[in-house]
Amino acid sequence: MTMVNYLRDNKGFSTYDDNNNSLKSKVYKNVELYVSAKSSLYLEDLDERYPHSKAFIFLSRHRSESGIPTLTCHCTGNYGLDNHYGGNPREIAISYPYLQKQFLKRITNVRSSIPGYDIVVEASHHGPTSLKKPVLFTEIGSTESQWVDRNAASVICDCMLNIIANGLEEHCEKVGIGLGGTHYPIKFNKLLLETEFGLAAVAARHNLESIDEKMLHQMIVKSVEKVTHIIVDWKGLGKEKDRIMRLVQNTGLNVLKV
Repeated sequence: MTMVNYLRDNKGFSTYDDNNNSLKSKVYKNVELYVSAKSSLYLEDLDERYPHSKAFIFLSRHRSESGIPTLTCHCTGNYGLDNHYGGNPREIAISYPYLQKQFLKRITNVRSSIPGYDIVVEASHHGPTSLKKPVLFTEIGSTESQWVDRNAASVICDCMLNIIANGLEEHCEKVGIGLGGTHYPIKFNKLLLETEFGLAAVAARHNLESIDEKMLHQMIVKSVEKVTHIIVDWKGLGKEKDRIMRLVQNTGLNVLKV
């Protein structure tokens, strides 16, 4: 809501459809802001509400036990049979590598205006998973002190609006799915910032036991940009390394070890 209030107060987003809880701005005419009382993890009906949308960008809070101030972004999905946080079991949402890459780069470029925050991508997790358009979560965390930080909220919103205003017609020349590492995949983060690569779905080490041929295929095809590589955190594959590498070799895609 801190981000919603910033968009209302500073970017001209005002209510135009009380029944649909939608807000629009005269400046950002290609953006609609939907405010829901329902948890964003369970919003599986957005295709019906906004059938002509290009992507669904979620403004959300991030929570972690560490309490470290963090600005994050990630696509969504459940690799295993558990779906305690929305979405369907063993289902990955559609990713938007270029959008995620541009957001991470812009936030990093203005990090001097948000001192004290870590800026990282996360592995894919939670819902919604069944939307027909790509999904990107942008989050402020990790405690209430950050959730009400209006400065951090303004930076996230301004960066995203600038990306949208400049158009989303470009794409990443190289796109990889990520396998291995921690939930905060620092190696993949570095790859996004320092190379031409974009990232589609990312499965952290603790999810690798759920990765089989069908799930790997789903990670590859559910991207609006063609996946060209499988990127593996070589030291972060754990006990699943041999099995995962056999699956990877069978895809015929280029393999990049980081």
